[in-house]
Amino acid sequence: MEKVLDVYKRPFEQLRPVVCMDESPKQLIGEVRQPIPASPGKPTRYDYEYCRHGVCNVFLACEPLAGKRMVTIAERKTKKDWAHFLEEIADQYKHAAKITLVMDNLNTHEPGALYEAFPPEKAKVLWDRFEFVYTPKHGSWLNMAEIELNVLTGQCLNRRIDDIEIVRTEVRAWQKFRNNKQAKVNWQFTTKDARIKLLRLYPTLVD
Repeated sequence: MEKVLDVYKRPFEQLRPVVCMDESPKQLIGEVRQPIPASPGKPTRYDYEYCRHGVCNVFLACEPLAGKRMVTIAERKTKKDWAHFLEEIADQYKHAAKITLVMDNLNTHEPGALYEAFPPEKAKVLWDRFEFVYTPKHGSWLNMAEIELNVLTGQCLNRRIDDIEIVRTEVRAWQKFRNNKQAKVNWQFTTKDARIKLLRLYPTLVD
């Protein structure tokens, strides 16, 4: 936890960006019956029944100090999908000397995934572009990308969508809107706060 909080204290540095990455499944859900359009004094009404059209996966990376984010919608959430998303992040920061990537300990988030997706030479080059910083177990709330995912869900995906291409189109529009605003996360939780509020999690020293 303190390692992550130390990373968040780093000043903005274009050649060494701090990027937070997270992912979340999105169910593709369609309507069984045509919704009743809104009318004066009445909102649009939807039938409680729905039909499933599978699941897609939302990969999101954000650079909190720059107010930038990028989102990719994949059909699956395998190690190879994650590895290809890292390739997209590296391409986005091709001039960076090292990219610090904050993420959780999901079993797909490991360097070995790069070797499953790419030839060894390319995998090693890609691996060397990153410094991986993991949030602790049960500590995914320390990942600022989780905040961005919540914003994405609330502003864009909190409704029934039955087609992955529609999800991609909507998310691209949301991403462009948020990036144009340079919307940033106002992170204020510090190591000092942690040592007070989460004192119970620290070892007790006995003389």
